[in-house]
Amino acid sequence: MTDVPALRRALLVWYDENARALPWRVGPPEHAAGVRADPYRVWLSEVMLQQTTVPHATPYFLDFTRRWPTVGALAAEKDEVVMAAWAGLGYYARARNLLACARAVARGHGGAFPDTEEGLLSLPGVGAYTAAAVAAIVFDRPANVVDGNVERVMSRLFAVETPLPDSKPELKRLAAGLVADDRPGDWAQALMDLGATVCRPREPLCDRCPLAKPCKARATGAPETYPRKTAKAVRPRRHGVAFLVTRDGEVALVRRPGKGLLGGMLALPTTDWRGAPWTPAEVAPPAAADWRPMGEIEHVFTHFALTLTVWRGETAGDVEGAVWTRLSDAGEGLPSVFLKALRAGLTRLA
Repeated sequence: MTDVPALRRALLVWYDENARALPWRVGPPEHAAGVRADPYRVWLSEVMLQQTTVPHATPYFLDFTRRWPTVGALAAEKDEVVMAAWAGLGYYARARNLLACARAVARGHGGAFPDTEEGLLSLPGVGAYTAAAVAAIVFDRPANVVDGNVERVMSRLFAVETPLPDSKPELKRLAAGLVADDRPGDWAQALMDLGATVCRPREPLCDRCPLAKPCKARATGAPETYPRKTAKAVRPRRHGVAFLVTRDGEVALVRRPGKGLLGGMLALPTTDWRGAPWTPAEVAPPAAADWRPMGEIEHVFTHFALTLTVWRGETAGDVEGAVWTRLSDAGEGLPSVFLKALRAGLTRLA
């Protein structure tokens, strides 16, 4: 039987001494003194951190909060400007949901985020995890906040044998059993910090862990083997051709459809992305030019891997729907896959 009060005390004492300093966080001393986190900053950070690491997300967070210091400022910005600022963070549906949520808060809630999980869940693009995180961290609601770090801590603490993702409901149930009314925001962040800095995916630092004594995975002698995982399915591969069309020192960019992969983002013109490679005879370039192959780039999305062959051509004509941009500025706001293709087209020779 787990001694929950003792376990909570041990972790919160550890957190008070070892909490990470993060630009969106109110640390334990300030929180104890009555300082409350800004819901806008916490919400923004949680959206950015989905599928993204803290070191990668932090510069984007600082840029966003400098340019749009309030949810109202973000809500008033043009879609394409925010999408361009998001470029490089990936999972671009998050950026569209970010704007939808900001506008809902600004227009429907007077610029104030709801202070309950239920209210937060009513906002567009806010799922169960984000609602729980904001409710706990900002409003000190006893919400069950379970991210990948917390799942790992739970799987090791209780030596859960069911592999992920099938174990997710059990891990969430186990985490819920540790939630209490006392310092719920600090508790949620303490679990996150423990998973990020001590109970790491590889080479966990068990000698530094405040929960080492009750940890059942540590007792097995192989804590790094938890959480158990099923074998990953082979990621399918798709193929396409990207066109670097230049004209008098400018490059043609097109805006992708608002919905779907990379929706609303600026991009190089491309063929469809399909399972079989394209032969030169099948490719219909977007403009008349002296086309030259410039090699291939590889990019991995969540559900498939992509091989893009890059063609470069100088034209005197136009490209339908093109936004002509100076070559020196063309990389700004491009998703990573097209930034790779642009660089390949500018540096490689056939």
